Amino acid sequence: MRQPLVIGNWKMNGSLSVTSELIQSMGAGIDGKISCEIGLCVPFVYLSIAVKQAQGLAIGIGAQTVSEFPNGAYTGEISAPMLAEVGCKWVLIGHSERRQYFNEGDDQLVLKLKAAQNAGLCPVFCVGETEQEKKSDKTFEVIQRQVSALLADKEVDLDNLVLAYEPVWAIGTGLTATPDEAQAVHAYIRDLLTLNADESAQKIRILYGGSVKPDNAQSLFGQQDIDGGLIGGASLNAEDFLTICRQAK
Repeated sequence: MRQPLVIGNWKMNGSLSVTSELIQSMGAGIDGKISCEIGLCVPFVYLSIAVKQAQGLAIGIGAQTVSEFPNGAYTGEISAPMLAEVGCKWVLIGHSERRQYFNEGDDQLVLKLKAAQNAGLCPVFCVGETEQEKKSDKTFEVIQRQVSALLADKEVDLDNLVLAYEPVWAIGTGLTATPDEAQAVHAYIRDLLTLNADESAQKIRILYGGSVKPDNAQSLFGQQDIDGGLIGGASLNAEDFLTICRQAK
């Protein structure tokens, strides 16, 4: 049985006060109706305060990206050991915005994932198709390429990994895949995992990301292969985020 997981991605939002207030509000609202694991991925500069505020709460803090290099002359980069040292548990790898705006490709993302795992972090590896790829009926082709890049590297630890399907056309647009559409892609990802890593396939959690809100979370999370969500805008509102978490059972 896979424990549901809901991770909030604050993207480039927040402040010192907002970080403290949001995490305190979320912590105070966690009750017996929430059975999922909870994570929050916050901007680099707020990681330390987020870790401090989350102490004693059932909230794991994570980063939104990481360097593939452990150290060195890489100005502006943040390494996986640095994230681990400040208390991170999670790190997003290959979010659609990193792929789109910063040209991060499959090979580089697998290196980032391995760097995260080597430092003891749990990576959340994101995959998904653009609107044009969807219109061209290339959804499964794109997903296969992105997931296969991961599975082809035998150094990847499939027992320390979360996948997230986030259709690019649904990120920040208000659009979302229907539960049936999302389940079809999640099932396809699970099939790819089964073909390449049968023992781990049923254990790996696959999240859905893309305009998940309190009013659609239950129908999405009720699908067989959807194990929770990667939540964007709604994670910046404590009550909305907690309402979503309550739907992940």
